Amino acid sequence: MPDETEIRPFRLDVPDEAIADLGQRIAATRWPSRELVADRSQGVQLATIQELARHWASDYDWRACEARLNALPQFTTEIDGLRIHFIHVKSRHENALPLIITHGWPGSVIEMLEVVGPLTDPTAHGGQASDAFDLVLPSLPGYGLSAEPAEVGWDPGRIARAWAVLMRRLGYTRYVAQGGDQGAAVTDEMGRQAPDGLAGIHLNFLREALGSVSGLPTDSEEERAALAAISTFRTSGSGYFLEQATRPQTIGYALLDSPVALAAWMLDHDTDSYYKISRAFVGSQPADNLTRDHILDNITLYWLTGTGASAARSYWEGGRAQALAAGQPRPEMKLPVGFTMFPGEIFRAPRSWVEKVYSHVIYFHEADRGGHFAAWEEPQLFSGELRASFRPLR
Repeated sequence: MPDETEIRPFRLDVPDEAIADLGQRIAATRWPSRELVADRSQGVQLATIQELARHWASDYDWRACEARLNALPQFTTEIDGLRIHFIHVKSRHENALPLIITHGWPGSVIEMLEVVGPLTDPTAHGGQASDAFDLVLPSLPGYGLSAEPAEVGWDPGRIARAWAVLMRRLGYTRYVAQGGDQGAAVTDEMGRQAPDGLAGIHLNFLREALGSVSGLPTDSEEERAALAAISTFRTSGSGYFLEQATRPQTIGYALLDSPVALAAWMLDHDTDSYYKISRAFVGSQPADNLTRDHILDNITLYWLTGTGASAARSYWEGGRAQALAAGQPRPEMKLPVGFTMFPGEIFRAPRSWVEKVYSHVIYFHEADRGGHFAAWEEPQLFSGELRASFRPLR
């Protein structure tokens, strides 16, 4: 009988037939007419998605991405009945601080690949040996290479408990955690659960404010600007959020049947990242690490693993968990918290808001560039933020 706690090496090898099928489906796309506006207010623009599809079908090489993944130590293990995939890179430097980073939607471990080197081998990337991390990058349940949940209940709190099991299973008795987007929800839960060994967390997204700004100060110009940005997101930028939080199964049929539908759905996230990605295809002006191929690496992983629908359900799970917990006080965050505000984020969280939500903020910094997918877009800058944030906890 297999040992459920066993950690098994993992290697990705997608069949040639699956890649050929992808190309055939892209070629068979039925295109809608062009949008009737000059911006993204009606959704992903036709010129952007058609150029993406052309590059995907003609120039893109999935095997290069597969080789990048397979060059890293990948593993799977079963936690709470579910197979979890993760990348685990140990630093060559002594006394490296263990760090678990959780990606978000529409992301995957692929958006973290460029931070592996700077975080685990800082001396090769302008840092000091004393800033080194042992890095754990899990795939969220239902995302990419982790298994799909076969039952409801895999909300951020349950994932947080699974991550604590994972870190114990890897032998870590003291570690830190980081997250943005959906990963911020999981990391926040980890901090509130405060499992043995977790020394502190870092976030680059204040999900608490996106859910409710009640009780947050709105006196300063900075605070009012953040409030206005949240209002704009709720009224004209949250279509994907509402669909996935209420009817993920419905959109799932398109996400698993049409690669172009999947790509368009994943591009239509926030204004800043959309225009950066769009410029990579229609303007040949990639924003730092957001190149055409890196963008397609992430989309192709979703397609080849067939996880568009199961990833979308994570929003439904989060909404269900909030509804079940309505009226109950949240556990207090007693652990140290670091926070970086990236200027292209959905809203720029003021320090006053972060300190209102978290009582023990040990680090706050406003970066000069970067957006919602900061680790993917600005891996060097993102890595520097984590080094600075966790330095007091070493």
